[in-house]
Amino acid sequence: MTNRDPDLLPEDRWTALRGEFTIRPGVTYLNHGSFGPPPRAVVAARRAWQDDLDANPMDFYVRRYEPLLADAAEQVGKFVGTAGKNLTFVTNATMAMNLVAASFPLGPGDEVLLNDHEYGAVFRIWQRTCGDVGARVTTATLPYPLRDPDEIVAAIFATVTHRTRVIVVSQVTSPTAIVMPVAEICRKAAEQRIAVCIDGPHAPAMRDVDLDAMGCDFYCASCHKWLSAPLGSGFLYVHPRRQAEMRPLVTSWGKRTAADVPALWTDEFRWSGTGDPSPYLAIPVAIQFQQDVGLDAFRLHTHALMREARRRIEAVTGLLAFVPDVFAWYGSMLTMPLPPGDAPQLQRLLWERHGIEILVLTWNERRYVRPSFHLYNTQADLDRLIEALQAELAAERRA
Repeated sequence: MTNRDPDLLPEDRWTALRGEFTIRPGVTYLNHGSFGPPPRAVVAARRAWQDDLDANPMDFYVRRYEPLLADAAEQVGKFVGTAGKNLTFVTNATMAMNLVAASFPLGPGDEVLLNDHEYGAVFRIWQRTCGDVGARVTTATLPYPLRDPDEIVAAIFATVTHRTRVIVVSQVTSPTAIVMPVAEICRKAAEQRIAVCIDGPHAPAMRDVDLDAMGCDFYCASCHKWLSAPLGSGFLYVHPRRQAEMRPLVTSWGKRTAADVPALWTDEFRWSGTGDPSPYLAIPVAIQFQQDVGLDAFRLHTHALMREARRRIEAVTGLLAFVPDVFAWYGSMLTMPLPPGDAPQLQRLLWERHGIEILVLTWNERRYVRPSFHLYNTQADLDRLIEALQAELAAERRA
């Protein structure tokens, strides 16, 4: 860019924040949306909890484990707009979604409604669950391109039938990286007494999450993406009206705290055998890191990079993004259309020839690239991406 975008952080502050991440030299990392590296403070917190556990496992597990988890849950709950007692920690959103699918009451003929922007693994989870009980997955097809959030709501509810029991929808979609109107979907679903399960791995930190206000029944989150907590850290939110239905995938000891401590639905989920809770206990440090940066500053900065990436990729390909160019539709990442071609091969060549880690995917029989930006990314990273795309797409045309 010839003129610095006013939404970018000041150069000196940006440089200091880049130093908080340990990206390997020679790697242009543009795939935080899949696997986000944590900053140094989070890495140190995770290791400190591991050292604490290793120094006296008996003391840690028997006396301190459950209070520590409860305290961390309260801090995470405050960040996402609910009480800690409504959350249980899980390794990632996929685990959370499996818990919801295994617990939700479905019977023969019932329907679970997704849409064509949802994550492939989520389809597989619900297809297996429905197959086990004689229910079925239905899919709403959203308009292409998208111009109004009301189009999404209309398309979803046009696919609702009297057999629809739960709507599964992302707050920020994975394959297409767009922001969905989840509050309105929850409102309309409540009017029809349909449960809503939100797949939310891409939302915390990138977007506001206020679970009590949202009104969903379930929310499945990974904290290792935009929040930059450790890999293997996530949570499942369950609305109080649904908590009695929840069953763990692994049965162990359940409640281990003192008899005078009230039982909670989360008791069965906290004890699933001996494991390493350090990723969960380090989430509050990731929250503090983001708050110290400033959530608005983080969002504006990364969106400014993505906005410029959008403009420059459109210039290279001649293909326009399929949502309007406003923050309400996308944040730190966006899926951009590419000319027809081999998606896995292009992703491999961008890495092998140019050192660029980025997702290239096929969605609805079209090829796309999904750049994603975090605090460690620079405009030089974007320049390298554009140069590499130009070179590889030109080579494809010559082949």
